[in-house]
Amino acid sequence: MQQRELGRTHRNVSAIGLGTWQLGADWGSVDEADALAVLDAAYDAGVNFFDTADVYGDGRSEQLIGTWLKANPDADITVATKMGRRVEQVPENYNLDAFRAWNDRSRKNLGVDTLDLVQLHCPPTPVYSSDEIYDALDSMVDEGRVANYGVSVETVDEALTAIARPNIATVQIIINAFRHKPLDTVLPAAREAGVGIIARVPLASGLLTNRYTLQTEFAKDDHRNFNRDGSSFDVGETFSGVDYATGLEAAGEFAKLAAAEAPEATSAQVALAWLAAQDGVSTIIPGARNAQQARANAAAGSLQISEGFNASVRDLYDAKLRAQIHPRW
Repeated sequence: MQQRELGRTHRNVSAIGLGTWQLGADWGSVDEADALAVLDAAYDAGVNFFDTADVYGDGRSEQLIGTWLKANPDADITVATKMGRRVEQVPENYNLDAFRAWNDRSRKNLGVDTLDLVQLHCPPTPVYSSDEIYDALDSMVDEGRVANYGVSVETVDEALTAIARPNIATVQIIINAFRHKPLDTVLPAAREAGVGIIARVPLASGLLTNRYTLQTEFAKDDHRNFNRDGSSFDVGETFSGVDYATGLEAAGEFAKLAAAEAPEATSAQVALAWLAAQDGVSTIIPGARNAQQARANAAAGSLQISEGFNASVRDLYDAKLRAQIHPRW
């Protein structure tokens, strides 16, 4: 597995990481044994970056990782968590006292004294421009609560605002074959500043696996069922904001390109390899519901992507998706 420096953390992490939203049971139920098997399989396959959040399963995802860390005390692993989505989303709820309380809970869930990386979890837009916010985060580092801090964002403008701050270590943002805007704006700025980029939703909520149809039914507690219109949280988080039917059509076209590029690989693996090959991406965080998926995702780290394929993906985006994507994303 290729290792890359994660921005200003100066930690080396795997090009393919592991997202653990699904371990909180927000994509349908996952029992503890299966969740721990996912973490085992990912780590054994060379993944050494786990991303979680205090809101995933209201802490369940963090707790499962904490259980795994206790069972693997010598593991060379970087764990990133996120904070801020457990309260009403107004800027005044983001302050040092709140940060300390959220941090105490996450450290307890994970069973650690110092968090490797904590990220503000898509807070209200004004938060990214607040000097007081960054002063509070600096205090968290000074107090030994966190080693590094970053942000998770919804928009390019939010990312660019954060990148300009001197102590921001990482920015997490949606990038995938169906979401290209950050490639042209955020990645160059991050490279110049030395900020790490964590690419989330790399498979467009599963669209890029090319396994779904118009008849596919998602569980009632799966956000792909209840958040397509953004009624629960930002619509850009579900299928990358792409209309489901349009996404299915584009996914079929992508799968044809992927089969020609790497006949031995799945569409999902090629999508992950394409994203990992983008200049400036530090790590990507696909989720996995079972050990087999975790191993398959990790295997994408060994695929080589040609310039011709990269150009074809750009052409597909321009032809099928660019006009549909809201300027916000």
